[in-house]
Amino acid sequence: MFTYTTKVRVRYGETDQMGYMYYGNYAEFYEVGRVEMLRSLGLTYAWMEENGIMMPVLEMKCRYMKPARYDEEISIKVTMDKMPGVKIHFRYDLYNEKEEHIHVGETLLVFVNMQTNRPCLPQQEFLDKLKPFFE
Repeated sequence: MFTYTTKVRVRYGETDQMGYMYYGNYAEFYEVGRVEMLRSLGLTYAWMEENGIMMPVLEMKCRYMKPARYDEEISIKVTMDKMPGVKIHFRYDLYNEKEEHIHVGETLLVFVNMQTNRPCLPQQEFLDKLKPFFE
């Protein structure tokens, strides 16, 4: 299992009239968590795309327990429970500054060969960097 946490502050433009983060913006927080998790291993989306692989989202699930509010710093804990194959699954747990668990989400992404537009395995280097977390 691989877990990584990063923080993002809720900006004014991400909130609704109540001062709550607009529900659609949680997906952007997921992406921040995912990108930073991979970056922590020395992997980037740009590198993957330069090597011919993209990662579109197949599924997204979420549950709102408490609102993220304007100007709060939100901790995004991202967990990868199993080694990816053609698909990669991420779980997101969001916490507010009081360390209250406010949101749970999941995404399922697929590795796609950019030339054929068909599902594929990720690069071996990608798998090699993740392997120690799943032994």
